[in-house]
Amino acid sequence: MDATETAGTATSGITEMVKLSPNAAGLAVGILWCFCTFFCGITAIFGWGDAWVKVLASFYIGYAASFVGAIIGAIWAFADGYIAGAVVGWLYNRLTK
Repeated sequence: MDATETAGTATSGITEMVKLSPNAAGLAVGILWCFCTFFCGITAIFGWGDAWVKVLASFYIGYAASFVGAIIGAIWAFADGYIAGAVVGWLYNRLTK
């Protein structure tokens, strides 16, 4: 069996979709959104993205353009992102059956 035969048989036998771990998806989205929200909170101290921080502050209680506010917003963002990522992962698994 040469390399072309091996490559051909490896891809032709795929019949089942890969499962996505809802926990891993939740962690990935939560961590990413947490860092983005924290970064926006810190940069808003210097006047960059202040309007975005005000919009998010209407959802995340305690989020503001300060170091403590950025930490509070990051905690909210992690929880929000984790839930969103886990729901997307769960829905993906349910819809690809």
